[in-house]
Amino acid sequence: MDNGTPSARGLPERLWLCPRDPGAQQQHLLSSLAAAHTLARVIRPCYGPHGRQKLLVTARGETVLTGYAVAILGALELEHPAARLLRDAALSQAEHSGDGAASVVLLAQALLAQAERLLLAGLPRTQLGEAYATATAETLALLPSLAIRSLGPLEDPFWVLYSVMKTHTLYQTEYLTNLVAHACGAAIEPDGSFHPERVGVCTLRGGHLEDSCLLPGLAVAGKPCGEASTVLSGARVALFACTFGLADPYARATPRLSRPADLATFRKGSEQLIDKQVAQLAAADVNVAVVWGAVEDQALAQAGKYGIMVIQVESRRELVSLSEVLGTPLMPYLIPPSEPGKCERVYAQELGEGLAVVFEWKCRDTPALTLVLRGATTEGLREAAQAAYHGIDAYGQLCQDPRLLPGAGATEMALATMLSEKGTGSEAPDGPVFLAFAQALRSLPATLADNAGLAVSDVMAEMNAAHQAGNFLIGVGDEWIINVAQEEVWDTLTAKAHGLQAAADVAIQLATVDEIIIAKERPTRQPDLNPDPTKAKGCPSPVGKKVP
Repeated sequence: MDNGTPSARGLPERLWLCPRDPGAQQQHLLSSLAAAHTLARVIRPCYGPHGRQKLLVTARGETVLTGYAVAILGALELEHPAARLLRDAALSQAEHSGDGAASVVLLAQALLAQAERLLLAGLPRTQLGEAYATATAETLALLPSLAIRSLGPLEDPFWVLYSVMKTHTLYQTEYLTNLVAHACGAAIEPDGSFHPERVGVCTLRGGHLEDSCLLPGLAVAGKPCGEASTVLSGARVALFACTFGLADPYARATPRLSRPADLATFRKGSEQLIDKQVAQLAAADVNVAVVWGAVEDQALAQAGKYGIMVIQVESRRELVSLSEVLGTPLMPYLIPPSEPGKCERVYAQELGEGLAVVFEWKCRDTPALTLVLRGATTEGLREAAQAAYHGIDAYGQLCQDPRLLPGAGATEMALATMLSEKGTGSEAPDGPVFLAFAQALRSLPATLADNAGLAVSDVMAEMNAAHQAGNFLIGVGDEWIINVAQEEVWDTLTAKAHGLQAAADVAIQLATVDEIIIAKERPTRQPDLNPDPTKAKGCPSPVGKKVP
C-alpha cells in the first residue's frame, strides 16, 4: 500500500538524481543550512597552513589582522540560532583541544549539506539522526587504526610540535618550536604528568623573536597600579576576576537622592564599604592582588595604606594559569580567598618596551616556566603566542595519548575511503549515509588544496587513487600531494577524535530540526520618571470608569 511516503529501499537510486550543489535548491529543507553555509564561507579561506588573513573589526572598533578561526568566530555577532550553535561547538573544540575550530565548522556544514541531499532523496527525517549517529560511531571506531606513530616518553617532541605550530605561523617556526619543546620538557612533573597551565606565555613589544627567552617562574603581561610595586619575600596572592572596588560602580543608585546631604551620605557609605573590603584582604594576610578588570582609585588608595600590591593583567588566561600554579581560586567578588596562593617574591621587570610581572619561587625546581615572546608588532606577537599555545596544548594531549595520525588531510581521505567501501556494501539507509559521510570528509582535503592554490579536482583524483591503492599516508602539500610520514606532518589522535565528534553532534542536532522559532523579545519597561500619581497628566485610571 502506497501512503505517499518514499521508501528507504530505493534511496540509492534517487540519491544520485538529486542536484549535487545544495545552492541549486531555491529553498532548503534544513532551516539551518543557509546559516551554516554563510558561516563556513567566512571560515573556509582561513583553513590550513595556507589560510588567508582577514581584517577583523571587533565590536570595540579595533582592527585586527588575523587568520585565526577562533578569533574570528569569537568576534562575530551572530543572529541565527543555528550559527550560534555551530560557533559554540567550534569554540568548545578549541578550548578542549587547543585547535580544530575551523575543521568543526567546515565538517559540520558539509554534513548538513549531505543531509539535505539525503532528505531530498527520500530518507525520512526520523531515520536521518540515527543513521548519522551510526556513521559517526563507525568513523570514530576506524580512527585508531590510522595511528602509525607514537611519541616516546624520552623522545624529543620537536618533530610533532613543529607540524602543529607551522600551520599558525609562517616565520621562524623552528626557533619558536624549539623554545616550546624545551619549556614543555622542563615542566614535566617527576611522576611524568604535564600541566599545560604551568607553561606560561608572555608577549612583550620590542626586539625580535630571536630575543625571546625562558624565565623561571610565571611572568604575566601586566603592571603594578599602586605605590607597592614589589614583594621581596612571603608573597600571599589573591586573584580577582572582577573590578577592584565596588561590584558595579556605574550601577543606577536604588535610593532617591534629593538633597546634597543624601549624596554625601551615599558617597561616605561607598568609601566605608571599599575600606572594609580592602581591610578584609589585609586581615587574611593578602599582600598581592591580581586583578582582571578595572581598578578604582579609591580602592587602590586603600590598598596602598595596607601595603597591598595591586597588579592588573591583560587576559583571563594568565589569571587561570596563576590559579593553577598558586593553588588558589579565582574570586568573582572582592573578598579574600579561603587559602591565598604562596610564592617567594613578586616583582616587575622591564623587557624591551613592555613590562612583565614575575612570580618567583625560592626552590630550584620551580613549579612554572614562562616563554617570553618578543616582537616588533602586535600582530606578529599575537600570531606567535597562538602558535605557542597550540604547541603546549598538543604536548599536553600527547602526554595523555601519544598516538599520532597522518596530517595534511590524509586522515580524512583515508576515513572517507573506508566509509565508502562500507557504504557500498550496506543496505539503505546506512549505505547512502556512509557515502554521504565520506563525501563530507573529502571536503576538508579539498579545502586544503583550494587554499594552497592547487587544482582541486586533479589533486583529489590523485589522492583518491593513492588511497584506493592502500597508501593512506598521502596528503595535500604546498605544491602537490605529499607523503606525510616523510614530511613529518602529524595530528594528535585526541584532538582529531574530539573534533569529529563535535562536528557530527552539532550536525545531527541541526539536521533533526525542521523549523526555527524565535520568540519575540519583550520590550524593556521604561522607568517611571514621574512617581507622583497626582501629577500624571492624560492618564485617567480605568478603574471605576462608567461605560454608557
